[in-house]
Amino acid sequence: MNEEIKQIAERLKGLRDALEISVEEMAEACRISPEEYVTLESGTVDISVSVLHNISQAYGIELTALMFGDEPRMSAYFVTRKGKGVSVERTKAYKYQSLAAGFSKRKADPFMVTVHPKPDGEPMYLNSHAGQEYNYVISGRMLIRINGKDLILEEGDSIYFNSELPHGMKALDGRQVNFLAIIL
Repeated sequence: MNEEIKQIAERLKGLRDALEISVEEMAEACRISPEEYVTLESGTVDISVSVLHNISQAYGIELTALMFGDEPRMSAYFVTRKGKGVSVERTKAYKYQSLAAGFSKRKADPFMVTVHPKPDGEPMYLNSHAGQEYNYVISGRMLIRINGKDLILEEGDSIYFNSELPHGMKALDGRQVNFLAIIL
């Protein structure tokens, strides 16, 4: 499995140990079974942003600290230069680039997301997390599924939705899609 996923898994285990939280308690915060949570800490499976978001909300930890391992330090402003945001490629299909990783106590988490096309017939991964989400398509076309409803978004389109509903994205036309995602 990807080295970045192994590092995230190590941070999860370290956080749980530092806070003296049981596997069961952490699994409940993630809204998954204890068995599923144990596999996340093993570093052998992908860890969704929705799971990390649930942990960050439950325990007051910066989402980007879980994803990238760096604690934000800025409180007045934080500039991210073009192409320079801290990034993690969770799987070959998704790459997240944080646009505000250095700003502490954020009210929202903005990411530039790149989704690579998948072979036809491959199932779409759905996730959910507390709060709301905004997506703005920069380039390409994507299918977004929200609570069983399929919508196609093209360059310049945007959507704001309840992220507690199961949702997932898929690149269309055999091309990658790039979009701004803001998780609130």
